[in-house]
Amino acid sequence: MGCALNPHADPHWERLSLWHDTVDTDWTPRPGLTGDVDADVAIVGAGLTGLWTAYYLAEADPNLRIVVLEAETAGFGASGRNGGWCSALFPASLETLAELADRDGALAQHRAMRDTVDEVVAVAAAEGIDAHIAKGGTISLARSRAQWRRAKAEVAEARRWGRDEDDVRLLDRDEATAVLRGSRTVGATYTPDCAALHPARLVRGLADVVERRGVTIHERTRVRAIAPGRAHTADGDVRAATVVRATEGYTAGLRGEERTLVPVYSLIIATEPLSPATWEEIGLARRETFTDHRHLIVYGQRTADDRLVFGGRGAPYHLGSRIRPEFDRDDAVFARLYATLVDLFPVLSGTRVTHAWGGALGIPRDWCASVGLDRETGLAWAGGYVGDGVSTTNLAGRTLRDLVLGQDTDLTRLPWVGHRSPAWEPEPLRWLGINAGLRAMTLADAEESVTRLPSVLAKAVKPLLG
Repeated sequence: MGCALNPHADPHWERLSLWHDTVDTDWTPRPGLTGDVDADVAIVGAGLTGLWTAYYLAEADPNLRIVVLEAETAGFGASGRNGGWCSALFPASLETLAELADRDGALAQHRAMRDTVDEVVAVAAAEGIDAHIAKGGTISLARSRAQWRRAKAEVAEARRWGRDEDDVRLLDRDEATAVLRGSRTVGATYTPDCAALHPARLVRGLADVVERRGVTIHERTRVRAIAPGRAHTADGDVRAATVVRATEGYTAGLRGEERTLVPVYSLIIATEPLSPATWEEIGLARRETFTDHRHLIVYGQRTADDRLVFGGRGAPYHLGSRIRPEFDRDDAVFARLYATLVDLFPVLSGTRVTHAWGGALGIPRDWCASVGLDRETGLAWAGGYVGDGVSTTNLAGRTLRDLVLGQDTDLTRLPWVGHRSPAWEPEPLRWLGINAGLRAMTLADAEESVTRLPSVLAKAVKPLLG
């Protein structure tokens, strides 16, 4: 059968994602807010940032009155639609983090991210959340001479920071293809610090857990603005000493936050379940997540029910930071993803795609995620994960717990704490710049396929893309 890439070809097309379609939960919205209420902590957004924050606060102090406000339903956004990588990746480089603090601080952030992967796995197990987790690590293929140079440079840079083979290592062709048999593989890098999971099962399970701990979640309650001591909605206000912004890709919809984070779309396709013989041809026996060393990001995983989920960037940024349901689907991008997948794994030619979807992720101007609390106003925030949020949200939740409770800990001293990214440029400058950057990465990969050398274009635009 061919690839179903139009809304008439598959009954699942109009659903939010494969993950939403295969989670064992009741999607009936929880009751919305009706009138003003008082709380100790108000959290805006019931994605992973908001729910992890609620989880750790409720665990630390069961007497806290915690209210979570969600415009749709818990897990509606990127937390329930992402590629299912719980990794130690942080969007800013160690060099950037060292500039915020120092070398030790940058390495502390990296260690915290590595620990966070295990923390997510441990909490899911302890709380009985069956998120189909498999910690197989990540393999990043090098499929050209230029990509192989980048792979070797990445490992050499890791060694300069004191990161050893237990952190990241270089694989030759035979070692790489023993894990993942991608076409034209030259070698790869591998890190153990990633778990493949079912993100909607994680976020929905976490919502149930925090409710059992006494947290109130109001769904279908859109917050229009955040102010000191107050979260404003059309149905009433939540008055709280601490108000946490946990809105990520939807942040631009809040009054006064239009240039804080831009929503950039990442799109994903999922195949039908593949046969054991097909998986023998592909690999991923331990459900390793995978990518390659191209410039325009792609990512994939083998699901617990033996589908292949594959996503990537390339969808346009929309003028004015607009987010609309129709932006979740782009036939041209889906077709390119399918072509890329078949190029990687020719055995998949003709395999049916059962689900295709997308969603907005949040990008700060300097590509550096941050978390913090302004003690004068009581306004807290976390976000700007640039697509690396499944794990980073957990670190944010634990850090916000310590900040809200006034504790000085190793987490509150990490370099991303209190960082303030500059505002994005006004329109149409940011529309022009972001889309030019996305286009440049596509052209950079094309350039390398022709020249077989590292892209000159990619080097030129790298400072603009974080």
